[in-house]
Amino acid sequence: MAEAVDKIKSSKSVKFDQTIECVLQLGIDPKQADQLVRGSVSLPHGIGKQKKVIAFCEGADIEAAQKAGAVAVGGDELIQKISEGWLDFDVAVASPKVMGKVSKLGRVLGPQGKMPSPKKGTVTDDVATTVAEFAAGKVEFRNDAGGNVHAVVGKQSFEAEKLIDNIETFIAHIKKIKPAATKGTYIKKIYVAATMSPAITVAV
Repeated sequence: MAEAVDKIKSSKSVKFDQTIECVLQLGIDPKQADQLVRGSVSLPHGIGKQKKVIAFCEGADIEAAQKAGAVAVGGDELIQKISEGWLDFDVAVASPKVMGKVSKLGRVLGPQGKMPSPKKGTVTDDVATTVAEFAAGKVEFRNDAGGNVHAVVGKQSFEAEKLIDNIETFIAHIKKIKPAATKGTYIKKIYVAATMSPAITVAV
């Protein structure tokens, strides 16, 4: 792990602070609903970027979500604004109480990957805490059609120890949520890659 991170950090092919991703090739069958891997995880050192988070909620949750850092908060008016084309945010969080109304945005938010979902941790009774976590860089993930799952784990400028800590936290979380229906080797390969640098294999 340390060797792979050192190689990534030493790559100076571009002049900007590259984003670092961790990719896990999993031994799952993506066509089977009971083997899908998706969710969210808080990394100990964030990802070096503030995310724009909105919150669908009502009552006392509105002020709490605003204080937690949500860029837009509300119910009917926010739903209307998004249905008219406003999508300037990264993550949408929702209270279970308003999901009945929010569900009408499925066609808009679904293709963008921004639809609130209990599995992703974005439908929650604790709206304020969830907003704060995602604003600070909590990452969402879901396996692709090839059975790979990937997540941003930091920036090239991060100290090596912090990158390793974030990567190990992500891997440990993926191990923890292994689908019971999965057979054979669960984590086949692990890669670490920067925006403009080739992927480096990490020992499983």
